[in-house]
Amino acid sequence: MTETLSMNLNGERATLSPALLDKYNQPGPRYTSYPTAPEWDDAFGAEDLRQAFCEANRKAQPAPLSLYFHLPFCQALCLFCGCNTVISKNRKVTNPYLDHLKKEMATVSENIEPSRQVEQLHWGGGTPTYLSPDEIVNLYAAIEQHFSFAPDAEIGIEIDPRATTEEHCRVLANLGFNRLSMGIQDFNPLVQQTVHRVQPYDLTRALFEYCRTLGFTSINVDLIYGLPHQTLESFGDTVEKIIAMNPDRIAVFSYAHVPWLKKQQGSFAKHLPQGLEKFRIFHQAIARLTDAGYRYIGMDHFARPDDELCKAQDQRSLHRNFQGYTTKANCDLYGLGVSSISGLEAVYAQNWRDLPAYYAAIDRGEWPTMRGMRVSAEDQLRRAVINRLLCHGLVIKSEIEREFGIHFDDHFALELARLADLERDQLVRREDDRIAVAALGRIFIRNIAMVFDAYLQTPAMQQKVFSRTL
Repeated sequence: MTETLSMNLNGERATLSPALLDKYNQPGPRYTSYPTAPEWDDAFGAEDLRQAFCEANRKAQPAPLSLYFHLPFCQALCLFCGCNTVISKNRKVTNPYLDHLKKEMATVSENIEPSRQVEQLHWGGGTPTYLSPDEIVNLYAAIEQHFSFAPDAEIGIEIDPRATTEEHCRVLANLGFNRLSMGIQDFNPLVQQTVHRVQPYDLTRALFEYCRTLGFTSINVDLIYGLPHQTLESFGDTVEKIIAMNPDRIAVFSYAHVPWLKKQQGSFAKHLPQGLEKFRIFHQAIARLTDAGYRYIGMDHFARPDDELCKAQDQRSLHRNFQGYTTKANCDLYGLGVSSISGLEAVYAQNWRDLPAYYAAIDRGEWPTMRGMRVSAEDQLRRAVINRLLCHGLVIKSEIEREFGIHFDDHFALELARLADLERDQLVRREDDRIAVAALGRIFIRNIAMVFDAYLQTPAMQQKVFSRTL
């Protein structure tokens, strides 16, 4: 008898068989951008980005700003990590980085219309709290010197409880940070030892509760399923501990095994849960979190029903960018720091990914742009369809037709034909004027989005390797 898994996703039943999991658990993009980063061009440079900044300023109603600062330093390497990091126990490495970051900030701000306010600021890494409290105060003061903030701006930071003190937290609260994202991944000691991230539950919970007393508006925690030595029982215990902590948002990421990009991941490949075993871990997390009152937003995100993410999804204003799901759909995203990515309406750009090249560009008085892409009208059309699938689970054809001046069924005839197979597998429901994501499709939402990705249909893109969708 073939085993199946039955699940309840926000009130809708779905059933998954091993054959269906094998069929759809294929490599694919996460769609934090479209076109995705492998399509970006090294010929796109600093002058192209500067022109894009000028074009954004000249709009009749220039967009507000979302600023991302990449702070890459960590004291030790977590073996599962796929982020751009710099590992050093010498805290003096921050001095030249912060000096260059301030120079970049000055150049960027000079090319942005002063009336454009910051509605969202996020510090990511690496480990932003690798910086000392004094360095945090100093960097924030420099940001305030160059940019003006909206009164209700979201100001967030990623923190590692192992590297974050109560003084760090007090300083962040006093500066006006109102959102924290706390990396946890898994509380199981064997898993932690294997991935070189030993982070006791008691230490994590104590810091979490201290942050609650400081009045942060929202606290998110990050978990990862599919790590080495994880089991259904061990990760279930982690999820129950998280529920008891009661964060506002929870991200349950699928571990992306990409040893061809991150060689350190090869050390534990034989201990990874695979296939249905891995999916059971995620399936259990969905069940426990939704039973505890969290809404499954999509892909890997959960939130309390009164959270702004849920409200934005209800209002169909939710957006997705390099920071994941966000309520700030109307902002231009400007990334600062090594490897940071900017995303404007018609342009993507990425800074140099290694410190020497990043420093050298700034020392020459140049913008540290490594690559990027101008987004065509066709790209923007497909991005809108993909974004609505990922964020709302719904594409209303007439809305797309009015916005882009096309006839949906004619323009996407090939894509609609490819959707037929997903409809037979109960991932989508097609009606005359809409495409709706079914309960099971919420799990495989990346696969549905891939249908509308024109670049995936080319031989060159098919040779590019992504992590699996689950």
